Amino acid sequence: MSEPSKIRVLAVDDHQLIRIGIATLLLPEPDMELVGEAADGREAIAKFRECRPDVTLMDLQMPEMSGLEAILAIREQFPEARIIVLTFSAGDVLAQRALKAGARGYLLKNLLHKELLQTIRAVHAGRKAMSPELAAQVAAQTGEDLLTPREIDVLRLIAGGNANKQIAAQLSITEETVKSRVKNILDKLGANDRTHAVTIAAKRGIIEL
Repeated sequence: MSEPSKIRVLAVDDHQLIRIGIATLLLPEPDMELVGEAADGREAIAKFRECRPDVTLMDLQMPEMSGLEAILAIREQFPEARIIVLTFSAGDVLAQRALKAGARGYLLKNLLHKELLQTIRAVHAGRKAMSPELAAQVAAQTGEDLLTPREIDVLRLIAGGNANKQIAAQLSITEETVKSRVKNILDKLGANDRTHAVTIAAKRGIIEL
């Protein structure tokens, strides 16, 4: 009687320690094997073509090409690709975009040791995988706290080092309107000040620095 086939896993993360951690967790599992690793989005696409994994673990914030771009590219060529997003933040806007792009699971990196194996098995079986607590947080983050396009315009200019007067001139609005939008930005992001808001927005993928 032949042995059942193993779940073939591709690990994509620009941090080698994360990839080592994933490999360590998979090694003792009789139903899984790590078939490839990649450190950025471009490498992920090449490795996917080469290895044709059953499940891909995809970091989102990487050099060269982001995980989101890699997910879109992979699923364009391989619509049945089963991809699990790896992220540090439950409220990560990039992660929400990745789920909309077709990722089947969402896993916080600090929970890898607890939830990685069951998440891989669930996604391989055709189910979507996200803990109820995480699902609630993501749902909350997709609502009222997201910035409007006009607020994002202001935030990008803040990130570029512009003062309110300069922002007002560039967007053809009053300084009072700028101040109002800045206040909304700080409230929605839970930021202490303008610099903190830029840091949060960059981390969550709302703007790029």
